[in-house]
Amino acid sequence: MTTHDLVIRGGRIADGLGSPLFEADVAIKDGRIVAVGKIEGDAREVLDAKGAIVAPGFVDIHTHYDGQAVWDSQLASSSWHGVTTVVMGNCGVGFAPVKQHDRQRLIELMEGVEDIPGVALHEGLDWAWESFADYLQALERRPHDVDLCAQLPHGALRVYVMGERAARLEPATEDDIARMREIAATAMRAGALGFSTSRSINHRTIKGDPTPSLRASEAELTGIAMGLKDAGRGVLQLLSDFDTPSLEEEFAMLRRVVEKSGRPLSFTLAQKHDDPQGWRKLLKLVDQAVKDGLPIRAQVAPRPIGMLLGLQASLNPFTGSPMVREIADKPLAERYAIMRDPAFKASVLEHLAKGTRKRLDLKLLFPFGDPPNYEPDPSTSIAAQAERTGRSADDLAYELTLQDEGRAFLYTPFANYSDGNLEACREMMADPNTVIGLGDGGAHVGMISDASFPTFLMTHWAKECGRDDGFDISWLIKRQTSDTARTVGLLDRGVIKPGMKADINVIDVDKLVLPAPRMAFDLPAGGKRLLQKAEGYRATVLSGVVTYRDGEATGNFPGRLVRGPQQPAVTEAEAVTQ
Repeated sequence: MTTHDLVIRGGRIADGLGSPLFEADVAIKDGRIVAVGKIEGDAREVLDAKGAIVAPGFVDIHTHYDGQAVWDSQLASSSWHGVTTVVMGNCGVGFAPVKQHDRQRLIELMEGVEDIPGVALHEGLDWAWESFADYLQALERRPHDVDLCAQLPHGALRVYVMGERAARLEPATEDDIARMREIAATAMRAGALGFSTSRSINHRTIKGDPTPSLRASEAELTGIAMGLKDAGRGVLQLLSDFDTPSLEEEFAMLRRVVEKSGRPLSFTLAQKHDDPQGWRKLLKLVDQAVKDGLPIRAQVAPRPIGMLLGLQASLNPFTGSPMVREIADKPLAERYAIMRDPAFKASVLEHLAKGTRKRLDLKLLFPFGDPPNYEPDPSTSIAAQAERTGRSADDLAYELTLQDEGRAFLYTPFANYSDGNLEACREMMADPNTVIGLGDGGAHVGMISDASFPTFLMTHWAKECGRDDGFDISWLIKRQTSDTARTVGLLDRGVIKPGMKADINVIDVDKLVLPAPRMAFDLPAGGKRLLQKAEGYRATVLSGVVTYRDGEATGNFPGRLVRGPQQPAVTEAEAVTQ
């Protein structure tokens, strides 16, 4: 008779709490960690972790798999990067609750805000739900390679209650707010992890209309947050431009919502090019709020937030050219052949030279490379290279766009990149009131591939991966495990100790590599998406079941819907002492 289901032997343990690495075995039974130390006894399966780091599974609290999770069991790219739990429904976009006549509106919102092809959503969603509870049941019909957590999106909620008035950004009435509060409470009791909203003018439907939640009043936000208080559970997630009417006033309003409802809040924080110090002001406000006892955190990214541009991407450096737009729907090989023609190239560049439209800043456009460079030196920009060689920057960009038969990507960071470095990211990550997020797994599939944040966190920032001025890898792992898990109330995971959920990564740090993304055309109806793999993950374990070995799927799908906040299991030893 075997004692354990799985034993991971001989690894260096990063416990998820930031403790120094220590060598130990990990024993697992019935999906839980039962012992950490020198493990005796038999096991059904043994993983050799000698020379590797054994870490908790990563918890990604900012993804957009709301549609993909309905039709796909494999939530790539996140599951390829050691992620074992994803939180969906961020930024106020999602698909429940919904009335039949509003389904198209929610697709247009998701397509516009998150760059998920509408044709794929039309093909992949079966709409076997109306209420949020119905949607959760639909998610449970399919097993997955990660655990799923869903949030109630403000856009869908507002449209459900207010209809066309929501899309016109009309103020919610008292009756509207009361109804939204009631639905929010019901959703939390049904298993929603929280509520999300967007107050960004950049968030628009595919038709260009603003997100329905853009100008929601303080009364409306407070009413919904009080629904979470009524249920006694749920977190708040928000994206704001922090400029209406001002940064200070917007934050003060959010403080009041948290003070009244008592619910935890996290919001998106990044360094903007047009306000390079604004993030520091917000962190000071967060610090004071935390000192005042308010559960507020800023979600930050470990690298620039940027776009990949190319002929396969949603945009390329010449999208503004009518000639290039004219051939946009042709197959890649045909477009590549047309664009190689010197006469076609000359007409495109001539049009750009005469144009008056706002254009891409070529000082912030870089070759991407493989492995990709997310911290490019300013001297390598298209503009800088062109100046050194005495050629047109547009001409160089055109040439680089056609590399690899049109499959090459160029990279333009639009946040978190200043003076050629990522020091703002370093400071934000190091702040005790921040949490790693914003990877947007499942979203922006034609221009962004940031579900790889967990791997980048180690390969770019860890001392153990060769960065002399880096962070200890144990601390970096803590930032992507227990810190993220606790931010959203998942207290049963993110730490390697008895009683915790057996979500684990075995990572060969010496072989950890982040290759360049590639474009795949495997979404429903042939929709495209950027996918990015990783090398160096010896194994990923979810609920005690091995889901990946050396980067390859095992075909096991133990992932389940997580309904609301979670508490750790009580071990037998703890039960005896109680």
